[in-house]
Amino acid sequence: MIETQTTEAPGIPFWDRARTAAAVPFGPLVDALAVAAVEYLRGEIRSPERLSVPLAGEGVSLSMPASAADIAIHKLVNVQPANAAARLPSLHGVVTVSDSCTGRLLCFLDGPELTGRRTAGISLLGIRTFLGCSPAQVLLIGTGAQSGYHVAGLHALYPGCGILVRGKNRASEESFCNAWRGVHPAIAPCPVAIPGNVQVVITLTTSKQVVYDEAASPSRLVIGVGAFKPDMAEIGAVTLGGSSIYADDPAGARHEAGDLMRANVDWNKVMPLAQALTQKPHPGAVVLKSVGTAAWDLAAARVALHPFQERH
Repeated sequence: MIETQTTEAPGIPFWDRARTAAAVPFGPLVDALAVAAVEYLRGEIRSPERLSVPLAGEGVSLSMPASAADIAIHKLVNVQPANAAARLPSLHGVVTVSDSCTGRLLCFLDGPELTGRRTAGISLLGIRTFLGCSPAQVLLIGTGAQSGYHVAGLHALYPGCGILVRGKNRASEESFCNAWRGVHPAIAPCPVAIPGNVQVVITLTTSKQVVYDEAASPSRLVIGVGAFKPDMAEIGAVTLGGSSIYADDPAGARHEAGDLMRANVDWNKVMPLAQALTQKPHPGAVVLKSVGTAAWDLAAARVALHPFQERH
């Protein structure tokens, strides 16, 4: 049973964005995600399909529970893409963390921060699993909040790697790079032609049109993160057709991975990320599709609670 202590007023502690970030560093997070991925594949973490309720415009409210032998979490988040135009955060929400044995609430974590970090964590786990070395050059396609989490994660685990950024236009690329250069100095807009030394491409947009469709290459790992609805697509059929395809959650990908749907992939050949953690990955080009599951939020919550587990 897990006990938490806090210097705040008596009651269930609420960890704001800064405290949640400090409690979930990327190194331990990637390790926790690797463990959780295998547990999820074995059925030791239960994470049913997320419940989705429409909001105004293209917004959506998501309910995402997960439980394991030690803890259970429930993430409630609202996603409103239209907020970007008003320079407002597109994601709002909270994650409740409970003791599985008693059901007692332990704490509340910031939903957007936990989501951003665990999503980048899955990409980092993919790099560690499929690339087999520290990347020298990574291309991020997209200049939104999730791209920022990937910059922070790459800097934490691979501080020597170069990061190229591709956005809607050069102004957005320059603005993003200027905002993040203080965190990771080796960041710059991507040239018109993607350099041949780019070892990892990570797509982080909500585009409804393909943004990457280069010939598949065993020397370049492609990770699709942004497309989370059937009408969205980031990775094209040329790349997908020449690659072994893995998904962090293959069941969820069948309903959410618009780029895989549009390319009419053979779902029987889409392998779980956890398989590559326990068996040698298929040789050749690899695409990792990341759609997310509450099991990853549970893994992140474990990291946040770890100091309390050690203390008690």
